[in-house]
Amino acid sequence: MKKEILRLQPVFKQMIWGGERLGSEWHYAVPGEHTGECWGICAHEHGDSIVTEGTYRGKALSQLWKEEPELFGNVDSDRFPLLIKIIDAKADLSIQVHPNDAYAKVHENGSLGKTECWYILDAPEDGSLVIGHNAQTKDELEDMIKNGRWNDFIQEVPVKKGDFIQIEPGTVHAIKGGILLLETQQNSDITYRVYDYDRLSNGKPRELHVEKSLDVITVPARPLSDCIVSVGEIVKNQLHLLMDCNCYKVWKLEVDRICQFNQIWPFLNMSIISGEGKINGFSVKKGDHFIIPYKFGDVVIEGTLEAIVSTV
Repeated sequence: MKKEILRLQPVFKQMIWGGERLGSEWHYAVPGEHTGECWGICAHEHGDSIVTEGTYRGKALSQLWKEEPELFGNVDSDRFPLLIKIIDAKADLSIQVHPNDAYAKVHENGSLGKTECWYILDAPEDGSLVIGHNAQTKDELEDMIKNGRWNDFIQEVPVKKGDFIQIEPGTVHAIKGGILLLETQQNSDITYRVYDYDRLSNGKPRELHVEKSLDVITVPARPLSDCIVSVGEIVKNQLHLLMDCNCYKVWKLEVDRICQFNQIWPFLNMSIISGEGKINGFSVKKGDHFIIPYKFGDVVIEGTLEAIVSTV
């Protein structure tokens, strides 16, 4: 097995709410001016990253997961477990909710559920997110949704650059216009739309999933203190833990000149969110996504950069 860093080609998604920033600010070759998502590290039927150089050049991440499991510490999973995205919301996303693994397995053809977290890369001065809801009982939940009492229903909270949010299955949520974020999530594309502002896509309203949403929304909502995670003071040149849950571990890394650590995890996903440098001689810059494989050994990072790092 070659101990090589796996540099990956992102997959881009056009969205009704997408903007231009992934092209203009991140310098990706985007497919159009409504590019809402960059799937930086993905091995899903709706998007599969391709290795761009080295021994495994041209191979898809899903293929490597099956054929070279030792690259990923022989993790016991039938699929690569995580999906890393950058999301550019020019307009508001739908009010939505995700199922857990048990519900998705039964109702979504064996899919994983979707636990996710967000690192806010940029936000306007008055930036906000929808997190949680105000219904206290299932009956009140159904009344608010079916009668369109959206102002009564949703909770909106202010956010700023550098905030970190954990979204457990069952949590009502929506990214608002003007927000740019990096999402670490389970490898799933299952989203239940509760409300979509009556927008039209190709002349038709987008599908809603009200009954499934009613099945899975947690009532009453989790307290906001469970969702909004304190980032705290970040010490440079050290992995700073943001979240450790049953689906993933996520760190922020700020490198100033040189950083060194041993790769002891099954694999490390890494997305460079600012700056540039070198990792063991391998050049990296803002917008690069790659995986450092199992038993890689000492990781030596030189330069000035920030990254979001994750594993299982």
